[in-house]
Amino acid sequence: MDTKHCAVDGWVDAIPVPGSRDTATFDLVVRPADIDALDDDAPDTIITCTSGDPRITHELLNGIQPGDLLRATGTLVQPPTPGEHARLTVDALEVLDTALVPVLREMVLDRYGDYVVILDGDTDAVPVFTAHGQWVGLADNPGAIATLIDIHERGNGGDA
Repeated sequence: MDTKHCAVDGWVDAIPVPGSRDTATFDLVVRPADIDALDDDAPDTIITCTSGDPRITHELLNGIQPGDLLRATGTLVQPPTPGEHARLTVDALEVLDTALVPVLREMVLDRYGDYVVILDGDTDAVPVFTAHGQWVGLADNPGAIATLIDIHERGNGGDA
């Protein structure tokens, strides 16, 4: 089996997923340094990465999101069959750049403890309900949600 210790820079393709025995797995999209010399339709290289280091696993599962640019250092194993992804066992991880904050394009439900809000990319106003469906009010913008919830809890004795 062909292995090599190396550092690979690439973008996280999807949210890292927990694995067995306190590991985390993610895919890195890697582009060659001479990208301008390649055809526009040349495929990207995908490297499947796994780490069992508790600090790295925690960061992957709690702080990394799709689009983050990472430098993953570890042992690279070439795929046994052409067309499969190479595998990298990560022993060091560095965040080189974070992804942009996603822009809402559709309605999204979000939880604030015992409250549910509806975020709509087409408007700043945010409807707020308790988790049981009781109407709380309409926040003028996402920054006013906490104030609206605080007012509701003071008026209702803290019960959502």
